Amino acid sequence: MSKIALFGANGTIGSRILDEALARGHEVTAVVRDPAKITKSHPKLTVITGDVLDPASVSVAAKGQDVLVSAVGGGDGPGHLATIEPSAESLVEGLRTLGTEAPRLIAVGGAGSLRTPDGKQVWDAEGLPEFLLQIMHAHGDALDYFRTVTDVRWTSLSPAALIEPGERTGAYRTALDDLVADENGSSRISTEDYAVALLDEVEKPRHIGERFTVGY
Repeated sequence: MSKIALFGANGTIGSRILDEALARGHEVTAVVRDPAKITKSHPKLTVITGDVLDPASVSVAAKGQDVLVSAVGGGDGPGHLATIEPSAESLVEGLRTLGTEAPRLIAVGGAGSLRTPDGKQVWDAEGLPEFLLQIMHAHGDALDYFRTVTDVRWTSLSPAALIEPGERTGAYRTALDDLVADENGSSRISTEDYAVALLDEVEKPRHIGERFTVGY
């Protein structure tokens, strides 16, 4: 079992990652600004105060862990926009202070930069609201930054075009930079199955130093 530090554990995606990790028997340290917001009680759950935008706080949370997961900005609305790309830099900077003892980093990414069958990207679709485009491009900026990093073991996991709470089926398909869609062109994943895919990557690393995506 792994020791996992999780930023954003009280968010829509982060809370599912937390549940899936605990269900699999991992030890999880939830790192949040307000510990009172984590009401779950579990023998393998520790809740601490931390700030993903503070590299020193990241370093403290990550020390002694096997994996650091960031679910910050993972689909919780425009209020998280300002933290997406800066948090990527802060996470890397904090992990760098730990040198060879730094854990792996797995970050919740966005779908906007994924390629579609017509050769464009998801964010090129017509009619997308401005706030959503801003979030997509912020995730794109974070991914661009990660791709410059060679001294930290990072992975970015992009969801399908539509991700929302639903059923945990345990079934999903993956790709690298191409949108995963079914035969009807629908690209979706439940937050529960997204968490399954992320924990599968925790347990059996296949995408260190790259982005991958998941969908049905």
